[in-house]
Amino acid sequence: MGRSKNKLSKFAEMMDFQNVVQNFDFLKPGLVGAGGQKVDYKGSWSKEFFKNENPLILELACGRGEYTVALAAAFPDKNYMGVDIKGARIWVGAKMAIEQGLANAGFLRTRIEQIGMFMGEGEVDEIWITFPDPFLLKERNRLTHHRFLDSYLPFLKPGGLIHLKTDDDTLYEFSVESFASWGRGEIIYHNADIYGGPLFDPVLEYKTYYERLNMGRGKTIKYIKYRVS
Repeated sequence: MGRSKNKLSKFAEMMDFQNVVQNFDFLKPGLVGAGGQKVDYKGSWSKEFFKNENPLILELACGRGEYTVALAAAFPDKNYMGVDIKGARIWVGAKMAIEQGLANAGFLRTRIEQIGMFMGEGEVDEIWITFPDPFLLKERNRLTHHRFLDSYLPFLKPGGLIHLKTDDDTLYEFSVESFASWGRGEIIYHNADIYGGPLFDPVLEYKTYYERLNMGRGKTIKYIKYRVS
């Protein structure tokens, strides 16, 4: 009962967050912003939502959003949007961003399958997929399956980037093959142990709570960087 009450209070508080937009009706998708106002930022997220012209970067299945917040704090010249279906998780990241005064961190609550309904053509510069569910028994549900990759294409800019970080061997190997066979660009870099040597990119210094936890358990972190044509 206490946990349910806590969730409900978070949901109520989040309705007033200026950095959160939510899709409540998955059969008739539409976005609601602060105060329950209907909003439509398709094609103008940076200009209308973030109030600038900076690049837009999505983190899919962002969970509690600490990676979105960390990158937004580290790179103030880019806009970061965490996407997840779990409202209680998004509340954590949105609250952190507000407390840190990060105007370039926002959150979209919706299903991953429906993101394309809310993004304009070529509007997104980069996509981060950080430690998603590997769906060991359901390949089609993996966020690097061709059906998902195809769904990202309309709103990802030509030359846009897709990043994957995972500690799961099966998902990593599947994703390397999925990207290689997709035929929509090229794998720029992949590594099954990114912290086993010099970092490929300074952005990889930033770690999620889950990532640090599993590194402490001896798991290696894997990474793929893909550029679309």
